[in-house]
This record gives sequence, structure tokens and C-alpha cells, in this order.
Amino acid sequence: MTSTTSSTAEMVTQGTLQIAVENVEATFPITLFMCVKIVKEYERAVIFRLGRITDRKPKGPGLFFVLPCTDTFVKVDLRTVSFDIPPQEILTRDSVTVSVDGVVYFRIHCPISSVANVSNAHSSTRLLAQTTLRNVLGTKNLAELLSDREGISLSMQGSLDDATDAWGIKVERVEIKDVKLPQQLQRAMAAEAEASREARAKIISAEGEMNASRALKEASLIIAESPSGLQLRYLQTLNTIAAERNSTIIFPVPIDMLQNFMKK
Repeated sequence: MTSTTSSTAEMVTQGTLQIAVENVEATFPITLFMCVKIVKEYERAVIFRLGRITDRKPKGPGLFFVLPCTDTFVKVDLRTVSFDIPPQEILTRDSVTVSVDGVVYFRIHCPISSVANVSNAHSSTRLLAQTTLRNVLGTKNLAELLSDREGISLSMQGSLDDATDAWGIKVERVEIKDVKLPQQLQRAMAAEAEASREARAKIISAEGEMNASRALKEASLIIAESPSGLQLRYLQTLNTIAAERNSTIIFPVPIDMLQNFMKK
């Protein structure tokens, strides 16, 4: 019964094509303009003949022929297309609400799949990109979101590419454009960064004082080994003060000398 039905359908199809060809031959000068179609270098044409895709291969680029009344075709653009992902309100894994947007670049690599397997390939890819952005960023902390944008972009690209492969679409690139934080969180992060910088500055200052005290200790030990070295240091200090053209010169007196006078 099935083979009989299939053979009957083939006979009907062949009969319809024969009638279409005879009509084209009868009205050749007029139908010539209706049969000849042209697609550009970056386009392909998917031809439906009596509802079926012919040859399972798109036509183009250039000139191709269709039969009037029996053939219809759909043009598919193979160029890379980009679109913006609208800002999405996302709750990160550490319970921080942020607004994130991005951009996606994709192209159609299989025209037949993009026509036969999905109603609107471009619109479906846009909607899928929005849900993928929310799903991927929902598993990240705020610190990861701000520091690992490249890794997030690659993860989104892999997820989108796997999901749209059945639609004949190749996702070439996904980029995170902007991450908007709440104003209160921005102020808190700025205060935290300022406090961290002040703490590092104090630590550096304390380390500098410690190193300077060690250097002074070593210098005092060296000067103590030679009494004339201290006198030379006095003269060098006076020379430095005189070079600055000061009207008052303070000459340091050793404390040991004053102690001798105080005993008397």
C-alpha cells in the first residue's frame, strides 16, 4: 500500500513537471524572464519544487533557472551579521545585581538548514544569545565577571555555537561590552580600594624607615671605628648647609663633651 502511494505521488509530480515544462515551451519568450534568476556572490538560493528542496544543494552565485508555478526559492545571505544583546539584569553567584550587554557575530554556513530547520534564524539566534548570557553569567562571581571577560566570551561562544549548529549558523565571536554596577556598590568598591592603597602606603613607609634605621646603624658603627671620620662628617654637614645660603648655621656638639662639663 505504501509503495503504491509513493509511486502515485511520483507520477503526479512528474506529470505536474511535464505540464510546467510544456507551458514554458509554449510561452517561451514571455516566461524566459520569469525563469531566469540571479543571486549575488554572497547569497545562495534554496529552491523548493512542489514543496520539496531540490538537489539538497543551494543555487548560486550567479544565474540559475526556476520553473514558474512549481518552484519557489528563498535567498540566504552568507555574510557575517552582528547584533547587540540588550542590557540584561543578572544576579551573580555572590548575589550582586549587575546589568550586562554584549555583541554577537555570526554567519550562515548551511543555507538549507537555516531555511528548513528554523523559522527565523536571525531572530532565534538573538533570543538564544540573551538567555545564554544570563545563564553563563549567573554562574560567575562579581570578581570573575570583571576580570575574566575573555573566558566568559569564549564560554558563551561555545554554548551558542553548539545550540545553533542544527540551524546552519556559525557563531564567530561573542564580546561583553559593558558591565554596569549599582551606585552604592561602586562607592563601596571605591572606598575599599582607597583603604587598601592607604594600607599599602603605610606599609611601604614603615619598611622605608626600618631600612633607613638599619643603614644609619651601620654608618654609626663605621664612624665609631675612626674618630676623625666623625669630624669629617661635621665638615661635610657644614658644607651642605653653606651651599644652601642659610644665614644661620647650627654646629652640632657631641653630647659626651657636655656631660663632662655637667659633672664639674
